[in-house]
Amino acid sequence: MTAARPRPPLFRALGASDPPAEVTVDGMTFTRTEIYKHDSWAATALYSGPVGQIVCKFNRTQPILGVSTQWLGRRLAAREHRALSRLADLDAIPKPLGPVYANGKLHRNAVARKYIPGHPLASDEVVGPHFFPMLRATLRAMHDRGIAYVDLHKRENVIVGRDGRPYLVDFQICFDATHPRVRWIPGIDRVFAALCAGDRYHLAKHVFRTPGSAEDAPTPEIPVWLQMHRLVAVPFRQLRRRMLVSKGIRTGRGAVASEVFAEDAVRRETRSRAA
Repeated sequence: MTAARPRPPLFRALGASDPPAEVTVDGMTFTRTEIYKHDSWAATALYSGPVGQIVCKFNRTQPILGVSTQWLGRRLAAREHRALSRLADLDAIPKPLGPVYANGKLHRNAVARKYIPGHPLASDEVVGPHFFPMLRATLRAMHDRGIAYVDLHKRENVIVGRDGRPYLVDFQICFDATHPRVRWIPGIDRVFAALCAGDRYHLAKHVFRTPGSAEDAPTPEIPVWLQMHRLVAVPFRQLRRRMLVSKGIRTGRGAVASEVFAEDAVRRETRSRAA
C-alpha cells in the first residue's frame, strides 16, 4: 500500500511550520520533545522543562485561500484557556498555565496546560470500577457551571491517568453558556441543555462499549438533535476523507490512522493492535 504523504500547508494549522522548538511559559523555558498531532485546526506538542512536562496547543494561523485565520486561532485559544481556568479546581481537569512565548513573541493563538501522565482511553480497555463514576461526576460539575464539553465522542480526549483516574483534555470546542457573548441569546438554555445531553450520551456510549466497567450499562439512546446532526456530519466526514485520500494525505478508506500525523491516541492503538 502506498504510504500517505504529509499534509500540504493549507491543511495544517501552522502551515509549513511546526510548533516552536522552545517556548517560555510562566518565565521558564521548555523544549519540545514530541508533536502529538498537527491537523487543520491545531498543532499540539509536549514540552519538557525545569518543572516537568507541559502541553502547548497552537491553534490555526495559516490563511485559507488568502483569508486570515489569526482571529480564529486567538478565539479558540481564549475559549480553551477560559474553560480550563473556570474548571481548574476539578481534579480531572489539567491546570492551565500562563501565556506562551516563543522567540520573544507572545503567541495569542496558543494555550498551555500541565501534562497529565497516562494514556488515551483505548477501545475495549478495562478500567477501574470508579473510573466512569468519577468521569460522570466531573461532567456534572462542568454542566453545573454552565460548560458543556461537546467533544466527548472522541475516546482520545479521555485520559486514563497513571493513577487510574479519568482526565479530560482538549477544550477547543467546549461551549460556555455563561460567556457574555452568548448568555443573552434567546433560547441559549435549550441549546446548552441539548449539548449536555450529548455529553451524557457519549459517556453512556463509552461505558456501554467498555468491558467490565462495573456499571449498569443499557444501550444508550441517541438524542434527537444528535441524530439530525449525524445526517449532515457523517456525509461531510466521508467527503472529507475522500478528499484527503485524493490528495494523498491519507490512504485506504481515509481513516486517520493512515495519516502521517495521525493523532497520538490513534497511533498508540494501531501499534497496540499490531503487537
